Amino acid sequence: MQFITTFPSCSSPFLNHHISSVWFRSIRPRLSSIRCSSSSSEMEGSTSTGMYPLQRCKTLHFVRHAQGIHNVAGDKDYSAYMSYDYFDAHLTDLGWSQVDNLRKHVQKTGLVKKLDLVITSPLLRTMQTAVGVFGGEGYTDGISAPPLMVENAFNSGRPAVSSLGSPPFLAVESCREHLGEHPCDKRRSITEYRPTFPAIDFSLIENDEDVLWKPDVREKNEEVTARGAKFINWLWTREEKEIAIVSHSGFLYHTLSNFGQDCHPSIQEDMCKHFANCELRSVVLVDRSMIGAAASSTNYPGKVPSGLDKPSDQSESQSDKISV
Repeated sequence: MQFITTFPSCSSPFLNHHISSVWFRSIRPRLSSIRCSSSSSEMEGSTSTGMYPLQRCKTLHFVRHAQGIHNVAGDKDYSAYMSYDYFDAHLTDLGWSQVDNLRKHVQKTGLVKKLDLVITSPLLRTMQTAVGVFGGEGYTDGISAPPLMVENAFNSGRPAVSSLGSPPFLAVESCREHLGEHPCDKRRSITEYRPTFPAIDFSLIENDEDVLWKPDVREKNEEVTARGAKFINWLWTREEKEIAIVSHSGFLYHTLSNFGQDCHPSIQEDMCKHFANCELRSVVLVDRSMIGAAASSTNYPGKVPSGLDKPSDQSESQSDKISV
């Protein structure tokens, strides 16, 4: 089943371009295409097909991080989220088991081989999840490529993760969790992260220290929604076509809630509900403007070698007719 929904225009945080309209389509193989509409007839189940140029589409795989120590503490007592005991929270043992199971899934389905890029929020729990799920096999001494994660990173007890055979990894601030107040959502310095995650690219992060997090101001839901909208627009400035994004519950919920308003309620609910720990959801992003357009890598112009090719259905008179 597929769904399509209009996305409001907004500016990218990195460029001054605007995308006038972006559509999300959920990937649901084995079912006929359903085009979303607010009309009652389509809500009742009438179907139609949609067709879009491949070069105007990107496939996005959203992942929420695995269980962190703050999730366990906060579930028991919400006030624990205010404790510095959970500063830049790391994964629990259960969280690492969730990572291992999702890794098996993306390898079994072949998804990991299709990825052009993995984007991760620059917090410890998201980077641990990202490299654990989408990284290469165990790191071995003598391999020239830097590891994605060193052995026993932050006392995790986990083996090193190789970057060999894996897509590139890029840390991006704009897909972080709600900013402010909760120490679990404050990151370490990039200087501290780099030796632990040598193969993650931190070049887009402007400040070494976390200047975005404020101890006394919590980012509002509508501000997270706007930040998510800018993040989606920014994705269109990149050349990669199939991208995994490892992020957080609040960011993913408020970003995806921007979509689906013109869909059947059950489809909207399926897309916009909160993510479970280490849940993966895949969507297709469709650009109807010219901003994100790129040349097709599969289209072929024809007429090689060139010759007469007047189609018979374009003939308006006997003199125009050409046998084809």
